[in-house]
Amino acid sequence: MRSVSKKELFEVMPVPKAIATMAIPTIISQLVNLIYNTVDTIFIGRTGDPSKTAAVTVAFTIFMMTVAFSNLCGIGGGSLIARLIGARREDDARRVSAFSFYCAIGIALLYSLLIGVLLDPILHLLGASDATIGYARQYVLVVVVAGNLPVILSQTVAHLLRNSGYSRQASIGLSGGILNILLDPLFMFVLLPEGMEVLGAAIATLLANVAACVYLLLTFRRVSKTAPLSFRPRDARAIRAPELKSLFAVGVPSAALTALFDTANIFLNSLMSVHGDLELAAIGIVMKAERLPNAINIGLCQGMLPIVAYNYSSGNRERMSKVIRSVRVYGLIIAAVSLVLFEILAAPIVQLFLSTSAGKIDDAVTTIGYAALFLQIRCIASIPQFLNYHTSFCMQAVGNGRDTLLHSFCRELVFYIPFMYLLDALFGKVGLVCALIAGESCGAILALLLFARWKRRTIR
Repeated sequence: MRSVSKKELFEVMPVPKAIATMAIPTIISQLVNLIYNTVDTIFIGRTGDPSKTAAVTVAFTIFMMTVAFSNLCGIGGGSLIARLIGARREDDARRVSAFSFYCAIGIALLYSLLIGVLLDPILHLLGASDATIGYARQYVLVVVVAGNLPVILSQTVAHLLRNSGYSRQASIGLSGGILNILLDPLFMFVLLPEGMEVLGAAIATLLANVAACVYLLLTFRRVSKTAPLSFRPRDARAIRAPELKSLFAVGVPSAALTALFDTANIFLNSLMSVHGDLELAAIGIVMKAERLPNAINIGLCQGMLPIVAYNYSSGNRERMSKVIRSVRVYGLIIAAVSLVLFEILAAPIVQLFLSTSAGKIDDAVTTIGYAALFLQIRCIASIPQFLNYHTSFCMQAVGNGRDTLLHSFCRELVFYIPFMYLLDALFGKVGLVCALIAGESCGAILALLLFARWKRRTIR
């Protein structure tokens, strides 16, 4: 097969083919990562102990903050790199990539230190009970405190590679989840004694993340010989003030988007824990199950971002707009299909996450009942949720950090979290679950209005 140049990919390849070239590897990577993040919950659910499932739900919120930090350097730097390449400023792109690389290392180390020092108070804040905090502590100490650096660094490097046109290489590197799937049962049920399943899952995840990081670093080093990428310290030190401003103008809102999403989940877990550990375990199962369509659509939007950023910078507004429209259609179809499937198959889907033939069987059956109901409610938010993702990624691609930050702030802090308290007070746990629909719908309306305003001001 003929090798396609990055210039051809971004400038002249038919839009559907260009989207597929960039997005398919990213979607596959997202799905593999989803599988390996989900497989911990599935294997732990085989114990039939909802307390362990609830513990991983609490711990997972802390782990997901690593995505926010990787977005700060990865999407902020990656989006800027794509625009610099489009403007033929490759030396500037090298400086940005090197700075992003070392910035990610510094942030990862600081986050590990913070979580290590404040672990127990944070776990209690997230809703951990006496029955779950021990398991949650095991998972966080291994996966976050000890394993945070390879996670943030690998995700950042993957973003930099993807935005330089190396989507396939980035996606292969983030597919270390296959190793995790193989290691989970080994550490959970063979090497460690009964009762240590959560610790075994954590060790397996750590080893898989280290392997993925090593691969991506080697790939980054090889690609940097020909691509406008670098991890040389002198290039990082040479970054200039305008480049820093542009990087953080997108990176901070992108990080805030994920951080505020995780903050909303903190409130959700805390409010749901008041209703009981079984309800907390149920919402944890649902948040894992509903990530399937989200992972596909996020991968689609991540594949779109470099093409939009490049063509915006190079002045090809017609191609940029066609890419945006095409991805919107694809994503809405995916969201609609997932909504129908979740409504029909909610019960068998959630049963994958918790055994009813071992452990605390009565509690497991009750938890599955809650989870099936919660999933059928929350999946209604699939369509507005995609519109939020899509519009946010478009604004990040064109460097519109101000509106990205405003949208993120309003989506979670003005809409979603207040709806949680209101609907929980009015209708209990079912109302709390319904808050996602209200919050995402209001967020989507705001996102579309903000992007339409930007287009009127910018595209003539």
